[in-house]
Order: sequence, then structure tokens, then C-alpha cells
Amino acid sequence: MDKNNNHNLILAGFYLLAVVLFGTFGYILIGDYSFIDALYMTVITVSTVGFKEARPLDDGGKLFTVILIFASLGILTYFFTSLAQSLFQSHMRFFYSGYNKIKGSKRMENHTIVVGHGRNGKQVVDELIAFGSQMVVIDQDHELVISKLDSPVRFIEGNATEDEVLIKANIKKARSLITTLPNDADNLFVVLTARSLNPDLKIISRASSESTEKKLRMAGVDSVVMPERIGGAHMATLVAQPDVVEFLEHLTIHGEGGTQLMEIMCSDLPSEFINKPIREIGIRRFSGANIIGFKTAAGEMIMNPTPDTRLIPNSKLFVLATKDQLKQMVALLSGNAPLPPDKNQQQ
Repeated sequence: MDKNNNHNLILAGFYLLAVVLFGTFGYILIGDYSFIDALYMTVITVSTVGFKEARPLDDGGKLFTVILIFASLGILTYFFTSLAQSLFQSHMRFFYSGYNKIKGSKRMENHTIVVGHGRNGKQVVDELIAFGSQMVVIDQDHELVISKLDSPVRFIEGNATEDEVLIKANIKKARSLITTLPNDADNLFVVLTARSLNPDLKIISRASSESTEKKLRMAGVDSVVMPERIGGAHMATLVAQPDVVEFLEHLTIHGEGGTQLMEIMCSDLPSEFINKPIREIGIRRFSGANIIGFKTAAGEMIMNPTPDTRLIPNSKLFVLATKDQLKQMVALLSGNAPLPPDKNQQQ
């Protein structure tokens, strides 16, 4: 519909230009007008404003003027109709897009709410998009929100410390909230407000000092990220162990690189794997993927778990694999591939 409307507007503009050129050169040839006088006569005739002629017309000039009037009436009507339709549809798209985003936010469940779209917030959004996660972004910048109306990510304008704004983002059915505001006090207020509305919400907050980190954890934050600390550690590692950094940069968690690191909830595995040791699953033997970490139900992290580690409910596996290995592993864990016959080898 938009393409057709734009096409009609362009076509109407072309017809109008053609009429103006036809009238201008017609007055030059028939009435021996100068270019300026001919253009003036054409414009006042086509627009029907009725100003005085540049000079009196003879019979030929009058007949040409009649023809120009009849030719221009339909074209001028067509042009202004197309222009009005274009403006109307543009306004309707603006309001309809905003209405759809509000409705979509109400329907959304198990999504992530990102507060702030500054440097850190934008990076968070880009990473979540790479994961294919559903999210709602809250920011107070009116121009930013307007510029993002056509974005696949839903943006809400407002102050996230206010209950109404978080409710618009459907916080009661959200899975997690990430607040990236540059001011620690603002992040603290967002955390307090969010926690009061959804006690089960997973909250991650940015912080700029250790004292703020303690306050945020007391307020109910699950994880605190200090960009300065992470940046400093990264730069120090580049000096002390540059090859380690290069190795890590070859890994990806987005599914775009050659080698991927992913987590698997043991509860999502087929029931025949639950409470069995890693050895009996045969992930490495069947697919070549490596289990490099294990998180127990109590939250204890075990690096490089032994083959005797049992897959208990609510625990997690951390697997390192190439794309091909990942496909074979998914086939195994989904129950679409037979278990390897040899269960005495490791992993």
C-alpha cells in the first residue's frame, strides 16, 4: 500500500510538471510571451487564482487558456489527492506503530527489559538481538524513541523508576531486567521499583563503584556489572597473557563463529539422561563437543567436570563445540540419535 501511494504521488507530480511545461511553452509559441510571463500565466491558470494576465490575450491565447484549464483541473486534483493520502498514511503509520508496540508489550512474556539505551544499553540490545531474545527498551529520550518506531525492538518512552512505565513493559511477566543507566542512584531506584513489582525477576545492573555494588545487591540485584573493572582486567590480560585473549576472541556465544560456547539445562534433556553420569551420554564420543563446565542445582560451578558427574535436575552443562559438532550434539540430546554403544569411555 505504501509503495503504491508513493508511486501515485510521483506520477501525479510528473503530470503536474508536464502541464506546467506544456502551458509555459504554449504561451511562448502562441502568445509570444517571455519565459517569465509564460510561466506566470501558466501558474495562475493552473492554480485558478485568477490574477490579471501579463498582457491581454488574443483569440488563440484565450482558446489555449481554456484547454490548459480543463487539462490541469483533473491533474491538479489528482496531485493534491495523492499528497493528502500520503500525509494521512504517514500519520496513521506513526500512531499505528506506537499502538502496536504498546499492545505487543502487553502480550510479551518471558522477555527482557533493558533500561537505558546509551553506550552500554545499546551494546546489551545488540547482543540480545544476536541471541534472538525478546526485549523491551525503556528510555527517556523522546527523539530516540521516535527514531526507533520502525525497529523490531519495542521502545517505551518514560522513567523506569515509575511503576506505570514498568507496567507498560509488562514487567510482571518479564523474565529479566537489565538497567544500564549511567547514574548509580537511578539504577538503584529502578531495581527497587522492579523488585517490588516482580519478586521473581532476574535483575542485572550496571555499577560504577564497589560501594554501589553492595547497595545494589542489598536491593535485590542478582548480578552487578562494573564496566571499568571488566575493561581494566581485559587490558591487563592483553599485556600479561595476550594469547589467552586471542583464544577467547575465537569463541562465540552468538552462533556466528566457528566455535561456540553454550549452556544446556539438564532439565531440558530427555528423561533417560537425568541422574545419569556424563559418561553415559557420550556427548564427546558421539559429536566431538566438549563439556567444559557444570553448574549444580545449588549454584556451585565445577570446571572441567569428571565423567562421573551426574546430571541432576536444575543443573547446567557448559559445552564447547563447532557448528557441525553442535548439530550432532543437538540430535543426541533431543533423542533423535542413538546412544553410543561404548559407555566406558569418558564423556
